[in-house]
Amino acid sequence: MASTLRASRWLIYAVLIGTALFMLMPLLVVVLNSFRTAVEIGRSSVIGWPTGFAWENYISAWGHYCIAQRCEGIKPYMWNSFALVIPATIISTLLGAIAGYSISLWRFRGDTTMYAIVVMGVFLPEQMKLIPWALVLRELGLNDTITALVLIHTVQGISFTTLFCRNYYVGIPQDLIKAAKVDGAGYFRIFWRIVMPLSPPILIVTVIWQFTGIWNDFLMGVTFTAGSQQPVTAALIAIATTAPTDVPQYGVQSAAVLLAALPTLLVYFLGGRYFLRGLTAGAVK
Repeated sequence: MASTLRASRWLIYAVLIGTALFMLMPLLVVVLNSFRTAVEIGRSSVIGWPTGFAWENYISAWGHYCIAQRCEGIKPYMWNSFALVIPATIISTLLGAIAGYSISLWRFRGDTTMYAIVVMGVFLPEQMKLIPWALVLRELGLNDTITALVLIHTVQGISFTTLFCRNYYVGIPQDLIKAAKVDGAGYFRIFWRIVMPLSPPILIVTVIWQFTGIWNDFLMGVTFTAGSQQPVTAALIAIATTAPTDVPQYGVQSAAVLLAALPTLLVYFLGGRYFLRGLTAGAVK
């Protein structure tokens, strides 16, 4: 019996390790190529170990590589992504917290219907939103701007943040809210003085979720912006189709991909455990 359990455990470990290696293989190829020169890759293939560390790939990818006739690397596009993701994450998280608080703790007639309508946005395909957003942005005069992407991701993010915050706030005792009302506290005072101090676990979840999703978005960025206004995810496609020489610059392109992924990787490594704690604290009841 013990030997059977031991064999089953080793089999599970083998399957998990094999799956992890299979999933990490593309990342490993990108990391290795980021340290290889174009000549080295051309002599063999895109799969191979570097003979040295070509740090110039990262320098070129950050500040010199030509993207759509602009030889400034991905640096300006990275700043575009930061200018997009920071306000969109903060605003959508705050609005979602207020909406979740209103629906779960400040009950009103039709709150369940309102919640269902808001959460419906989670399940709508991104492609069906393109034409409505194109019309809205045209009327607002925001075509081809970072502000347009901030508006899009703020509005679309409210569905997720409301879902997370509402499911977390239903665990706050109603007696606590009733006591605050008896003491004369109003809507916003209860929210800032009682609900918000209890919210860090779920706010961390929504911030990580929104930051990662907005940073990695490609469809909205490539559809509603162009040229110097694009976020880094859209610029990476231009990198893949732009070659300043006859030799494909796979090393520089791989370095650019890793630099673009660095913010989300840092968010994951620094806040991953808090994300899991927030989820288990009630985000997906």
